Amino acid sequence: MTDPNLSELLALALEAAARAGALLRDGRPADLGVAATKSSPIDVVTEMDIAAEKLITGFLGERRPQDGFLGEEGSSAQGSSGIRWVVDPLDGTVNYLYGLPTWAVSIAAERDGVRVVGVVAAPMRRETYRAVLGGGAYAEGGAYGDGTALRCRPAPPLDQALVSTGFNYVSDVRAHQADVAQKLIPRLRDIRRGGSAAVDLCDVAAGRLDGYYERGLHPWDLAAGDLIAREAGAHTGGRPGLPADGDLAVAATPGVFEPLQALLEQFGAWHD
Repeated sequence: MTDPNLSELLALALEAAARAGALLRDGRPADLGVAATKSSPIDVVTEMDIAAEKLITGFLGERRPQDGFLGEEGSSAQGSSGIRWVVDPLDGTVNYLYGLPTWAVSIAAERDGVRVVGVVAAPMRRETYRAVLGGGAYAEGGAYGDGTALRCRPAPPLDQALVSTGFNYVSDVRAHQADVAQKLIPRLRDIRRGGSAAVDLCDVAAGRLDGYYERGLHPWDLAAGDLIAREAGAHTGGRPGLPADGDLAVAATPGVFEPLQALLEQFGAWHD
């Protein structure tokens, strides 16, 4: 990575994600999951989500006041520098609520509309994933120690591919997604449901999954993870010929991507 501006953006994203991850990890009430069916825990999670986003945007805004923002919890600013930060302060909210470890802080930087930096911090895994456009993808902490270059798995036959997906909160959409998954399962090794798009994309990058797809994602859900997956050698996109978007996001090791994408198109994964 030779671009000094990208070095600065990466360092800031790593620091902001670490601070927000520590806030979420250390600030989570120990008994949050006990009353998981009541409204009060949801309120607490929302408060933590908002607090984490404010921490991130405040930290970045102090250091780069001319940059723009797009955040899940409503942060939006145009900026004048050409840099926009795309922030998901807590990806995997239900996992967080129930005390499951698969949740993450996701921060990406776009330069003139192109994603150039991505950081995903998964505090309960003690792992942080990062990528810079053209500079490869890396992980550190947990299983990766002081730092490991990431590379997606060699492509297996589709019927030996382990693929993850996610489900929408809207019941009609969930029912359609379940129908698509039912059709896919006989064609694959198996399907997983991790609960965090950002972590799933990083798991494709790390070779822990052969593929991932989901309908209904927002830009902040996939901005950082998509870049990390691509820099690790995965292919990413949406419907054939289109980038990943709210209709469909697909990431997979080469050799799995196209047949998986074709099946998703055949099964109408992008609509009811």
